[in-house]
Amino acid sequence: MADRPEFPSNAHGLDPLDLAQRLIRTESVTPAGPAVFDIVEDALQAAGFAVTRMTFDSAGTPVENLFATRGSGKHLAFAGHVDVVPPGSAEAWTHAPFSAAIEGDTLYGRGSQDMKGAVAAMIVAATDWAASGAPGQVSFVITGDEEGAAVDGTAPLIAWAAERGGIDACIVGEPTSRVRLGDTIKIGRRGSMSAAVTVTGRQGHVAYQHLATSPVPELVAIAQRLLEPLDEGTAQFAPSNLEIVSIDIANPAWNVIPEAGTLRFNVRFNDLWPPETLRAELLKRIGGGGEGLAVDVAWQPSHGGAFRTKDDALIAAVTGAVEATTGVTPEATTGGGTSDARFIKDYCPVVEFGAIGDTMHQVDERTSVSELATLTRAYRAIIDAVLTA
Repeated sequence: MADRPEFPSNAHGLDPLDLAQRLIRTESVTPAGPAVFDIVEDALQAAGFAVTRMTFDSAGTPVENLFATRGSGKHLAFAGHVDVVPPGSAEAWTHAPFSAAIEGDTLYGRGSQDMKGAVAAMIVAATDWAASGAPGQVSFVITGDEEGAAVDGTAPLIAWAAERGGIDACIVGEPTSRVRLGDTIKIGRRGSMSAAVTVTGRQGHVAYQHLATSPVPELVAIAQRLLEPLDEGTAQFAPSNLEIVSIDIANPAWNVIPEAGTLRFNVRFNDLWPPETLRAELLKRIGGGGEGLAVDVAWQPSHGGAFRTKDDALIAAVTGAVEATTGVTPEATTGGGTSDARFIKDYCPVVEFGAIGDTMHQVDERTSVSELATLTRAYRAIIDAVLTA
């Protein structure tokens, strides 16, 4: 291993690299089990945080979550997840996906970027703050199903926490950085909406097409209408974008006009579109199908609408802290996919900041050991900046 970077001193003896390795070595493919939460609980309890473990089970699969808090006064929460996506074939990895192996300045392992490394950095930063005796309140909202259905995790947990005291701001530790640590923070997210469109006609022989009604031309026409631009974007958001992810007819025969076909799409939309307005526009484009055809639209569970954090003081505090510790001035963006920030924004202003995300969900997911040290210092600076703003 290369020379070890200097990590922030910690009166509780916590080391973000060691903590990240222990979290990675505890397999927690979504939904995460209790073992990985035991590690989080032990670290926070040792620093005087009051820890509450909660299990929600509205969808039929128990999901474990954790809330921890310490202090009083102005209240900053850190939010994250300790579940991970499946690693795929272990043989494809340079190092076993749950070994947390270190090679030079690189820490390998599923979750190293998304986002056990950030969880470890947050915990060490917060326990260092706790040891300093500085005023304010710091909490943790940690879930075990962000990578899964996301039904029994952050959404009910943040609602439960908010009922017991207001939260002034929240930092989500998703891997927001693109090329250099600190180059990007997220101050909002696009909305996401998905649906399957099934067109049903009448099956028949291709040589006797007058006795059949093919769904294929209508599916193609619907696809063309859906792909027309939705908008030109705004100052804060890129143009909304719809992608057709599949057109499935499942017809192995060469001489049969199929009875039905299904088109599936996802649209990532900006704040020009409330979800109900966008849905109405898409239904208009899909249309009714015409004579001899039936059109059915099955909407998938929504990932939420677009949102943008408008708390300028919070954004400035996070920007300043990140710049001071990384030497990079972050760009505030609203791009990318969805995150649990979509649930948190209903209760307090939220900003996302974390590691470089160039290998998340990939074989050989990895992060930089030296950047993990810098990320810890950045979170520590964010605590001071937000609680004193």
